[in-house]
Amino acid sequence: MLFQDRTEAGRVLADRLAPYANYPDAMVLALPRGGVPVAFEIAEALNLPLDILVVRKLGLPGHEEFAMGAIASGGARILNQDLIRQLSLSDEIIEHVIAREQRELERRERTYRGQRPELDVRDHIVIIVDDGLATGSSMRAAIAALRQKMPAKLVVAVPVGARTTCSELKALADEVICLETPENFRAVGLWYRDFSQVTDEEVKNLLERNRKNSKAKNISQEAGI
Repeated sequence: MLFQDRTEAGRVLADRLAPYANYPDAMVLALPRGGVPVAFEIAEALNLPLDILVVRKLGLPGHEEFAMGAIASGGARILNQDLIRQLSLSDEIIEHVIAREQRELERRERTYRGQRPELDVRDHIVIIVDDGLATGSSMRAAIAALRQKMPAKLVVAVPVGARTTCSELKALADEVICLETPENFRAVGLWYRDFSQVTDEEVKNLLERNRKNSKAKNISQEAGI
């Protein structure tokens, strides 16, 4: 299946997640930036709160498109030890990359959330959303970060992902929903007609829209409308 864009992918994914609609102890967490438009459609369709979990891939120096691991909000760190040993990467190089990505992670936290506290995931069902899964390093870091906060259930939901990655994540998450797992996967962007970059401003706007919509729905419910 080829998705028109992240918005369409989110709406299709929301249909698969319909059992969680209006669930009082469920929430949607997006991996910025690309996961936010997908997660927004899910949160709106299911009437659930939306928040972010910032994750940064740790790219190989000089070949940043290849990930040797990832870090996430809360201090979670996932490293591909086999790759690190194979390339004989020193601790100094690894820590340099981590420090650089940690600065960007903190910048994004401030930009997207401002002074608003993060949602409390303890004893809640958490639906973690991204626009796709390639190696899965970012999602593994996200799961590791969230497990420390003791949610009741972790659900990974993506429109498309590498078949092996989606299968491997089933050992880490309580439920994994990958709508499409093409045999010849190659890259996430190939499964979208429009895979243009999501900006910081778009992320902020979508988070704000969800908060306003949630507030309006709560007011209507309290008024019996």
